[in-house]
Amino acid sequence: MHLGLTPWRISGQVDAHALARQAALAQKWGYESFWLPESHFAGEAAIPDPLMLLAAVSASTETIRLATTSYLLPLRHPLQAAEQVAVLDRLSGGRVILGVGRGYQPAMFDAFEVSRKDKRRLFEWCLGVMQRAWQGESVGGDSAAVRLSPLPVQKPHPPVWVAAFGPKALAQAGRLGLPYLASPMEPLGRLRDNYRRHGEACDAAGVDRPPEVPIMRTLLVSKDRRLLDRVRDQLGIAARQMASGGRPGLSLEADDWAIVGEPSAVADKVAAYEETLGLTHLIVTRLRIGGVETAVLEESVRTAAELLHQ
Repeated sequence: MHLGLTPWRISGQVDAHALARQAALAQKWGYESFWLPESHFAGEAAIPDPLMLLAAVSASTETIRLATTSYLLPLRHPLQAAEQVAVLDRLSGGRVILGVGRGYQPAMFDAFEVSRKDKRRLFEWCLGVMQRAWQGESVGGDSAAVRLSPLPVQKPHPPVWVAAFGPKALAQAGRLGLPYLASPMEPLGRLRDNYRRHGEACDAAGVDRPPEVPIMRTLLVSKDRRLLDRVRDQLGIAARQMASGGRPGLSLEADDWAIVGEPSAVADKVAAYEETLGLTHLIVTRLRIGGVETAVLEESVRTAAELLHQ
C-alpha cells in the first residue's frame, strides 16, 4: 500500500521552511507522497497556489511525490495550468501527481466570474487541452497554434486523479478513465457505493478501470484514550460545520470516516478498507484536527508509517 499524507500543520501563512521540514520528515519516515489542497478566500486557511508551495518542498526532498488533492481546473486557463504543472514536474525530477477538482463554493465561482453551471464542461475542456499539450501536440486553434515547452518529465504526462463528490462528478471521472480520489469525510459504506458507480461509468465508456484506489482519511494513532476521545469530539464538530456549510449527507460520527484509535485498532481499520474497497493508496490527512500539540501529531505520523508498513 502506498502511504501519503498532507501536512500536519498548514495554512496560507505557513513559511516554506516549515512546510519543507514536514515533507522531509515524512520522506524520512517512509511516506511516498506529500499532498496539498487548494482553497481560496478562507483567511489563514487559504491555500490559493499549491503548486508554488510544492515547488518549495521539492528543493528539500528527493524521492517523495508532490501532489495536489484538488487543483481547481475551472478557475484556470489550460495552457498556463499545463505550463505550471510541467515546470513543477521538471523541477522535481518527475515527482508530480495532479489531483484535480471542480470546486463547489458559490462565492469562489462568483469571485472568479466562472459560471457554476459550466464547471464540469470547463473542467473537462481544460483537462483535455492540458493532456494534449503535455504530449507535445499543437494546441490553441489553427490561427494561434502553439506547442508547450518545457514538457513534463513523466510520459505521457504526470498522473491525474479526480477528486469527486456526488454522482455526476463520479460519472465524469469514470468516463474519463481516471482514478477517483475519495473525499476524506465519506463513510465506508458510501465509498463502496461510489467506487461501484465509478467502475460502472468506466465500463459504460469502454475504458479500463484504473488500478489505483486512493482514499484520504483523517488518521490519528495514540495510546492516550483521553486524547482520542477529544479528537473524536472535535471531528464531529467539524463534520457538523461542513454539513451546515453546503456539504449535506456527511456522517456526523467521526468513527464513520476517520481512523482514530490505538495502534491495533488503526491497523484493523486500514485492513478493512483494503479488504472492502481494494485500497491501494492511503493519504493521511489531519487538517481538521485542531488543539493538538505539534509533537503529538508528529508522533502519530511517525507511528502510523511504522504501523502500516509492517
